[in-house]
Amino acid sequence: MKWLSRFLTVGTFAVLYLFENRRPLRPQIEEKEIQTARNLTIAASAALAIIFFEKPVTDKLTRFVEKKRFGLVKIICLPKFLETAFAVILLDYTLYIWHVLTHKSPFLWRFHKVHHADLDLTASTALRFHFGEMTISVLFRAGQVLFIGVSPNALQIWQSLLLLSILFHHSNVHLPKEFEEKLQKLIVTPRLHGIHHSIEKGETDSNWSSGLTIWDVLHGTFRSDVPQDEITIGVAEFDKEKEVTLGKMLIEPFV
Repeated sequence: MKWLSRFLTVGTFAVLYLFENRRPLRPQIEEKEIQTARNLTIAASAALAIIFFEKPVTDKLTRFVEKKRFGLVKIICLPKFLETAFAVILLDYTLYIWHVLTHKSPFLWRFHKVHHADLDLTASTALRFHFGEMTISVLFRAGQVLFIGVSPNALQIWQSLLLLSILFHHSNVHLPKEFEEKLQKLIVTPRLHGIHHSIEKGETDSNWSSGLTIWDVLHGTFRSDVPQDEITIGVAEFDKEKEVTLGKMLIEPFV
């Protein structure tokens, strides 16, 4: 399962990168190679935080949940496949809540804005999360696992689907508008997430879902009414290339 997930992730990133060059949804502001290299370096530091802080915690807690039948989906006593599906759906919903918190809490926003400070929105942006945000999120992830009752298998399935989803909807790929309008009734798409990454707060405060769009629909935060050519990607305080260098992005939350 792990090797398949890695293969799909790398393959998806490569395909999206290719189509971003051939059929871009928005004009590229920074040189693509520089932006990608910076984002992957930031992503590498986040990956280390996940390996050293998140994984030991979630591995232990998911085994505990499975052994003790702890958490919501375990109490309900569903068939195994429904239990896993329900857990994955609840993980997706609670991630919506976490995403809102990273915008509304000044402390969390200090870290999350590194993700939004990218001047372009591409597949590599999907991986651009500050290591501090990943470290802090361990507490929330632990809460998700314990409250929902997430098994090791359910967590792995959700993480794999989440990674593919964020690579897709962060990508700068131009899809046929009619096709994307149908797709966005179910999942987040590049046009939808482009609105969320707008420099305008009224647009940023929408489309917080990471997988299913139903959460934005239910909470009244779904928006699809902003044309892509009217969107400026980024954060107001970081509107120039010299302000989003690797060094500045890594130290920004601590300044």
